Amino acid sequence: MTTRPSGASLFSAAAASTALVLLLAGCASPSPGQAGATASGTPAPTATRPAAPEGELPAEVRSALQEVVDQTMAEYAVPGAAVGVWIPGEGSWTSATGLADVEKELPVSTDMLWPIRSVTKSYTVTLLLQLVDEGRASLDDTIDQYLDGITNGDTITLRELAGMTSGNADYTNEDFQDVFAEDPTRIFTLDELNAFALGQPALSAPGTKRAYNNANINFLGAVVEKITGQAYAEVLQERILDPLGQTGTEFIVDTTTWGEPHPTGYIVDEGVPVPQEENSSVLQAAGSMFSTLEDGRVWADTLGEGALVEPSTQSEREQGGPLVTGPPYDLYGLGMGETGGWWGHNGEGLGFTAAVFHDPKSGASIVVYMNESNIPGVHPADQTFRRLAAVLATGAGA
Repeated sequence: MTTRPSGASLFSAAAASTALVLLLAGCASPSPGQAGATASGTPAPTATRPAAPEGELPAEVRSALQEVVDQTMAEYAVPGAAVGVWIPGEGSWTSATGLADVEKELPVSTDMLWPIRSVTKSYTVTLLLQLVDEGRASLDDTIDQYLDGITNGDTITLRELAGMTSGNADYTNEDFQDVFAEDPTRIFTLDELNAFALGQPALSAPGTKRAYNNANINFLGAVVEKITGQAYAEVLQERILDPLGQTGTEFIVDTTTWGEPHPTGYIVDEGVPVPQEENSSVLQAAGSMFSTLEDGRVWADTLGEGALVEPSTQSEREQGGPLVTGPPYDLYGLGMGETGGWWGHNGEGLGFTAAVFHDPKSGASIVVYMNESNIPGVHPADQTFRRLAAVLATGAGA
């Protein structure tokens, strides 16, 4: 199956020499409300780390899954991949295939920390929905109640930002690219990224088109900060990472702290994999998270089951439609997408792709991390996820 070009791709494929590829395309006091309680006064959902299924999947299933990974990597010249499949009551399978770093001949391992790019968006919107459940915000609030200077801010709602229907322009404009080109190693703050999107002409009227961009979610990251009076990374750690025991997941904007050994991202240029410099600070609440395969499993399960939000909120979250521009989902809801009944999120950019999905019907989860991006018309991690899901549908009861 050939997918359309992914709007989750955060950077264009200008892979020449060693240059970094170019980009596409004061906290206030907390608002009224009590953390840990819903608007109705009932206890908020308690986060617990879902256990992995015991045992291994049958040998014939493991073989079929590995064949999918091998064939997809060969088809798209992907250097390395970490992949996992988990099915309750049947078992687990994880695979480390190929090279994390081609020049160093460093093999992929299943415990490496991978950039998960736009999978971060699903964490950010989850934080917002938790605050909505607690009565500290409403999805129908307009963004100008929290942030000033956004075009159509008195009309755009938090729901439209989370569902990619705001119509606002992204921050990856010429002004940003000029500043970025001056110093590709510069560490940008969330406020700095958001400033590039302020006052820009709207691309469409709010609520009329489902067009994916990073500014939507970075604005919501700033809303989370405004409501809680805390830095985004602190809220993320306290509300999601610590309660779920996500010790293998980090919000990284200074990649000098990225632990070794780790994978290198690549864009293939005329058949040659070109390593990409990592500067995750240009993504922030829209894409600066890194995670392990095991923590990816936990997040796939948690996100797909709606374990951190009220059931009614999860149902509301699943309402959406096809993207007119963006990643290859069948439907995009509020900070997560659906493909063939599987719910989760993709990520792509600067040499990496990720796919983290869960099937609520079977309880199965699939996570794919790959170190190649910007293949015209193809998202290799999503492509792999779809093919693995097809194997499960025919051979493993999912």
